[in-house]
Amino acid sequence: MPVVEKGKKMAKELAIPDSGKQNQLTGLYSRTVDFLKDVRGEMRKVVTPSKAEVRATTTVVIVTVFAFAAYFYAVDSVLGRIVQGVLRSLGGAQ
Repeated sequence: MPVVEKGKKMAKELAIPDSGKQNQLTGLYSRTVDFLKDVRGEMRKVVTPSKAEVRATTTVVIVTVFAFAAYFYAVDSVLGRIVQGVLRSLGGAQ
């Protein structure tokens, strides 16, 4: 336990006033109200994309998925053949 000189308070005691449960509830209420106001303000900034934008981004996603699938298929095939060659040379699987 830290040693504190008489008459001096710790930093935590100074930062958090000791005024009981009523201020804690009031503080919780005001923080909740502020949070909900901020949420409402952020929701006003949200813009719904147009049908053309959704179609364009969906096309990009689908093409990208197929491109990555082809890439991983090629890499997997090459690495599979390398592993099979190493195993055959070591006298493993025939």
